[in-house]
Amino acid sequence: MRSRLAARSTRLVLAAAAVTALAATSTACSPDDVEDTSSSSAPSAVSGKSGSTSSGDSPSASGSGSNGSGSNSGSSDSGDSGDSDDKTADSGGGEKSGYGQSCGTNDLDFTVTSESQAGGYYLVTAKAKSGITCYLDVNTPSVSFGSGVDGVASPVGQGGADPIKLTGSDVAYTGISPKTTNSDAGKEFENVIIATTNDDPDPAELKLPDTATVDKPIVTNWATNRAEAVPVIV
Repeated sequence: MRSRLAARSTRLVLAAAAVTALAATSTACSPDDVEDTSSSSAPSAVSGKSGSTSSGDSPSASGSGSNGSGSNSGSSDSGDSGDSDDKTADSGGGEKSGYGQSCGTNDLDFTVTSESQAGGYYLVTAKAKSGITCYLDVNTPSVSFGSGVDGVASPVGQGGADPIKLTGSDVAYTGISPKTTNSDAGKEFENVIIATTNDDPDPAELKLPDTATVDKPIVTNWATNRAEAVPVIV
């Protein structure tokens, strides 16, 4: 009888222990505890979001500012440099080689007109090209009609000043008489060749205003007064 009571008491004790354990488990997983756990994890999530936003905004703002500053600086430097280069180019553009030196034929622009004085002659006007200053050191030009010896004009030694400076609007004149004989002889030419010196490598071939009959031609010296450029055999 006692052994049964003892066994029953043991089962009751075990049952009571099991109930107590179950109650403890229920208390540990109660709704209040779950709410507390959720509540405590929320600040961690907010904190993470805040950190992400701060990290993302900061590089973007910094990068934008840096790019803007670099672009403006580059544009300003480029503009200043270009203006400086342009001014330098403009400053040097007006310079010409040969300033103050002897006039080469290619330094001059020529015009030819037909004149009626002294039986008819051609007046050649020479002017320095834009930006050039030079001197006609050789007083008499080299003139010929064609390449033959009989077409070479002989100097008559009229007028002239030595040397003649040509620059800007300054001009020099020379007169050419294509025919000095009274015969019907002569060759016809439509152009005349002129150079500042006999050995000028680049003579100019000028178109005459009319066809010239050439026979023993003559040429005057360079002169600043066109009246001195009328060719006359003395």
